[in-house]
Amino acid sequence: MDEVTEVSPSRIRLADARAAGYASTAEAVADLRGTPGDPVFLLRLHPADGEDPRTELANSAALSSSDVEEITRRLERLDRDGPWTNETLAVIEKRPAVRAGDLAAELGRETAPFKLDVRKLKNLGLTLSLVVGYRLSPRGEAYLRLR
Repeated sequence: MDEVTEVSPSRIRLADARAAGYASTAEAVADLRGTPGDPVFLLRLHPADGEDPRTELANSAALSSSDVEEITRRLERLDRDGPWTNETLAVIEKRPAVRAGDLAAELGRETAPFKLDVRKLKNLGLTLSLVVGYRLSPRGEAYLRLR
């Protein structure tokens, strides 16, 4: 991340909107969440150099007890609005390389929110994305053994 700046929605430039994937500033502003008066932040990013750092994390299967405690704490925080992490890890462990839509349906969930949640687990280094579906990472497998 290069820069974080609070901006008024009326000050969002066309170049900024396009960099964020919008065709126009009106489209970008229309997609803002919250209520009028909430702060809006402009983030300037650049691609990371080298390999995805989540890959290195995912391959680190040597977990200490403090690593297990930290992962558990972070999963509990993700479960604040309702538990989903354990069942998601379990279905991925049981059914690797299965389409996200099929896994989501098995859990009675919509596909898009399910995929977003799996991405959260990937950010913790617990899952890996495959061409089709997911699998537990070495870190995820170690966590499930040690928890």
